[in-house]
Amino acid sequence: MFDFENNNITVHECNLHYGDFHALKNIEMDIDDRKVTAFIGPSGCGKSTFIRIFNRMNDLVDNCRITGEIKIGGHDIYEKGTDVTMLRKNVGMVFQKPNPFPMSIYDNIAFAPRTYGIKKKRDLDVIVEESLKQAGLWNEVSDRLKKSAMGLSGGQQQRLCIARTLAAEPRIILMDEPTSALDPISTGTIEDLISKLKANYTIVIVTHNMQQATRISDKTAFFLMGEVVEYEKTVKLFSNPKDKRTENYITGRFG
Repeated sequence: MFDFENNNITVHECNLHYGDFHALKNIEMDIDDRKVTAFIGPSGCGKSTFIRIFNRMNDLVDNCRITGEIKIGGHDIYEKGTDVTMLRKNVGMVFQKPNPFPMSIYDNIAFAPRTYGIKKKRDLDVIVEESLKQAGLWNEVSDRLKKSAMGLSGGQQQRLCIARTLAAEPRIILMDEPTSALDPISTGTIEDLISKLKANYTIVIVTHNMQQATRISDKTAFFLMGEVVEYEKTVKLFSNPKDKRTENYITGRFG
């Protein structure tokens, strides 16, 4: 299923209901391979709900019903027989608050490779080092890999979580407000990292920080009340929005 040449995401007539509540409404979207796509909009507008469709995390929510077509690399990820475990390996997720496991730095990174069958220490050592280097953390932690990950700073913990995601060798990385709990310096470090990672990964980020969207994303979607009001190249959306509601939001008139 996941033997495809690109990591484009295509969404057609996507609707999501929580019981009787219509949370996402008729969403149409194409997300480009190896680009950063940002979702902006006020709280409760459906951004985080939508991003979780791509790795089927909404499957874990009671009374959640999804209709429409969601494809990655041309494959419908909701078709019967989809290996959801392998989907989540290929579509990694970084959450709002750093959530390192209560174990060593090394074991945090080695967790996913071990889960997927890699047992040799030599192989794990390579994956741990490469993942931490990709996340820009290796030089800071290489001499304390056996120490608890809980002793790292907030910014370091978030980069550790990114490294842990990378260790599973995903194709797509979802980020749900990954810097909202971090200080400005750590935020800048994560933003620089995202800009580097897009050379090899498709990245989708939910952010309340519109300046962040302008700094790191190639395209931006503005969500409002479960709908995509506008989806455009970031520079164009922020400099010349087509919809008055988009203009009102990005100029601070509401939201």
